[in-house]
Amino acid sequence: MAVLSHDVTSPPATGIRPRGVSQRERWQRRLPLLPALIYTIVVTNEPGGAHWAGVSNYKEVFTDPNFRSALVRSVTMTAIAVIVAMFLGILLAVLLDRKFFGRGIVRTLIITPFLIMPAAAALVWAGPMLDPNFGLVNWLLEPFGVHHVAWLTTHAYGSVIVVMIWQWTPFMTLIVLAGLQGQAQDILEAARVDGAGAWATFRELTLPHLRPYIELGILLGSIYLVTAFDQVRLMTNGGPGTATTTLPFYLYQKVNFAFDIGGAAAAGVVTVVLTIIVASFALRMFARVFQFQEA
Repeated sequence: MAVLSHDVTSPPATGIRPRGVSQRERWQRRLPLLPALIYTIVVTNEPGGAHWAGVSNYKEVFTDPNFRSALVRSVTMTAIAVIVAMFLGILLAVLLDRKFFGRGIVRTLIITPFLIMPAAAALVWAGPMLDPNFGLVNWLLEPFGVHHVAWLTTHAYGSVIVVMIWQWTPFMTLIVLAGLQGQAQDILEAARVDGAGAWATFRELTLPHLRPYIELGILLGSIYLVTAFDQVRLMTNGGPGTATTTLPFYLYQKVNFAFDIGGAAAAGVVTVVLTIIVASFALRMFARVFQFQEA
């Protein structure tokens, strides 16, 4: 009886496509992008006078006093908002860590501002809250002799910072509250037995325990608030004058009003580099704290 055998060393048949995405499927995936590509080609102008600028845009950035003012203003605004929000967050977290009737409802109400979109929060504060004639803030302060104060004109810088603090205090509260709930209760009980008061216990035991959580909140809040744009754009539009012109709004003006694309790009690169340097330093410091505690 003859036995049929196959040559395992024979080359595979040609013309067979490997398993995967076919050419037709690839074009079907690219087809939805075709209208956007055609639109870009049609509306893009020919850069007739384009030339290599070298480092001239960066020289302009470092010599521009408006850039330096916006940078300092962003740093100070972020520092004030983060520090005050963290201080209020610690106070609220200590209060919410205690047991009382309705604690769940109070926690939910305190967290609510952080869940509101920054643009919506800015519009609410610019209108119903800080309106000089019908604003809630003026109505609440009227018994104290405050009447029809145009907060967004006379106190624009502070008004923007208040909105940032109002929106980020719940975030700081949540982080610190998580740290408080993770603290060992037997240590606190031992401190009470030894006669330590409430302030001494908080200063010597609770505050060192909360240090990583506090630094984490400051780090995350700083990274986010240094790029805040919605509050400035919708509440004060950078004014009056340049009183609230922060770095993101400076870049926005550079592109949309001065049409200086190259200068805005250079300022953006400088901003990113400075942010990376600060964030790297903060992360290194934060990592050392955790390594010290683990040891």
